[in-house]
Amino acid sequence: MDCPFEHEDMAEAVKTLKAGGVILYPTDTVWGLGCDATNSEAVERVYKIKQRQDSKALIVLANSEAMIANHVVEVPEVAWDIIELTNKPTTIVFDQGRNLAPNLLAEDGSVGIRLSREVFSSQLCFHLRKPVVSTSANISGAPAPRTFREIEEDIIRRVDYVVKYRQDEMQVAVPSSIIRLGRGGEVKIIR
Repeated sequence: MDCPFEHEDMAEAVKTLKAGGVILYPTDTVWGLGCDATNSEAVERVYKIKQRQDSKALIVLANSEAMIANHVVEVPEVAWDIIELTNKPTTIVFDQGRNLAPNLLAEDGSVGIRLSREVFSSQLCFHLRKPVVSTSANISGAPAPRTFREIEEDIIRRVDYVVKYRQDEMQVAVPSSIIRLGRGGEVKIIR
């Protein structure tokens, strides 16, 4: 199978993440600011670039069910059903994250994780061997950019690497659905 992106592009993105840097990259939804989800200093930089309080949690992407299980204390069975049955990007908020940067988690310890089926972001997690932060590439409170061209120049200047793959796409992207799973098996649709 042919790879749709340049190997150098992926290699540079992974190298930047391993060095604690922040990248701008395409995801299964909107363009995102990303960093190693286990690196507190990198997560702090993402908050600063977004001008966002760190009391608001960030979403992370994973590339496998095993990666999700490694970063959540308890994955309810219904989560696997949701992952299997959804045909659009869906972020699941789990009660308690683990093995992640503490400043990435919400104040109650919860974490939003999405299994990415998009080739670049999935491979990014695979090559890093860790989940990657995925938050829209905008200043907090501003509209999320629907294409690469809508990303503010200030955001682009403040990251360490800008992925080349999919920059020319004109298809308008939309954020993921967000579902919160409670301890008793309750499901709450957030977005």
